[in-house]
Amino acid sequence: MCSYGYLFNSQKSHSGMAELAGLVQRLEVAVGRLEAMSCSGGGGGSAAASGVVAVYVDAYDNLISGPVAQYAALSQKIGGDVQKHAEMMKQAFSCQRQLLVTASNSQKPSDSALTSLLAPVSKVIQEVQTFREKNRSSPFFNHLSAVSESVPALGWVAMAPKPGPYVKEMQDAAMFYTNRVLKDYKEKDKTHVDWVNAYVAIWTELQAYIKQHHTTGLSWSKTGPVASASGGAPSGGAPAPPPPGPPPPMDFDKSSGGDSGPSNRNALFASINKGADITKGLKHVSDDQKTHKNPALKAKGGPLPSGPKPFAARPTAAASPARTLPPVLELDGKKWKVENHDNAHGLVISDTELKQVVYAFKCNNSTLQVKGKINSITLDNCKKLGLVFDDVVGIIEVINCKDVKVQVMGKVPTISINKTDGCHVYLSKDSLSCEIVSAKSSEMNVLVPQKDGEFTELPVPEQFKTVWDGSKLVTTATEIAG
Repeated sequence: MCSYGYLFNSQKSHSGMAELAGLVQRLEVAVGRLEAMSCSGGGGGSAAASGVVAVYVDAYDNLISGPVAQYAALSQKIGGDVQKHAEMMKQAFSCQRQLLVTASNSQKPSDSALTSLLAPVSKVIQEVQTFREKNRSSPFFNHLSAVSESVPALGWVAMAPKPGPYVKEMQDAAMFYTNRVLKDYKEKDKTHVDWVNAYVAIWTELQAYIKQHHTTGLSWSKTGPVASASGGAPSGGAPAPPPPGPPPPMDFDKSSGGDSGPSNRNALFASINKGADITKGLKHVSDDQKTHKNPALKAKGGPLPSGPKPFAARPTAAASPARTLPPVLELDGKKWKVENHDNAHGLVISDTELKQVVYAFKCNNSTLQVKGKINSITLDNCKKLGLVFDDVVGIIEVINCKDVKVQVMGKVPTISINKTDGCHVYLSKDSLSCEIVSAKSSEMNVLVPQKDGEFTELPVPEQFKTVWDGSKLVTTATEIAG
């Protein structure tokens, strides 16, 4: 009874923490509104100056206080890199909200000024993506990747006339990684499942928001002043200095040297008016006077005057060689890291356990053997890598690779191939029932063992035909023409 009461109170405590985090997020939104009003104060009768928030800014606040706040609260509960990533995302939505406040008070600026207004959001987007790249060994790499792949959706403000479909495209880009999070934690920790649902809800609701308020692009004010590159409508104070006046008119009667005056100018126009007769005064040059037909002329009288020299590129410093990272083959917690190996044909992982995973990154022209039974293996950004393994209880994943070969000696339930050009999969007799899932990949072949020990090579379809059968779409593989 006591243990049950403890469990109940613990669950209640976690729920209270999530609600508290959501409340804090809503308070931050309210503070953001007040800051926007104070920053825009004195804007010559603008909506913010009068304390009124535009309808679409208010609707955006509902998005922030809803799914964004829920995503942030669950990220805080998970902690670690996921929480750090969420803090960056909160900053990104805050920057975009300030842009919406500016648009609600100002007319659309020039393209150069608009680029400056978009800079804060663009900077945070880049920081979010850089954080993922710097933390590839994170245990939450799939979480980071889901966010990194979809965060460009915040660039919808510059994607007229179809900002909504652009957000949908970015949301779909994250689906591969959100599905991996669901697969990894579906039976382990419901918090991560809720995290995926909350994060996906952000982009779903953003699409609905755009459809209602910015269908063909960011809506700018029709009556306010033109937005300035400093990030808002110009407020009171001294007016900007006027642009410089036009240059003084040129005096055609003056020349930089020699005789000048109307007579020279009239002579020039008279020559031009001759038309085709203008060339009659030119002297004919015979072949014996042409240096390219009479090489003896080049030997006389020293060097000939040359024409304008061709463009010569400035001497530049030699390009610095690409930074080469040291090769890694080590066990980090439960993850075997195999990284940055070139021409290494004897890589072996033998002391394995069922709970461990293998992650191979940027290994080229190498071979890797994994002995024993482990949880999963991932090949990422590898070229001409050969992988041989015994048993995997989870999944083999091949991502962003080129010309790789994978051979299973025992059993594996699933092999996933994504964004890969060239992949040969050698199955064993015990693994013939495995599922092979592919997306955005080409030149895939599965080799099936025969009774005589030889392999039969079968191509994985790359071309498909989709038809409407009256109630749903039906897709079937087709033979590649030619």
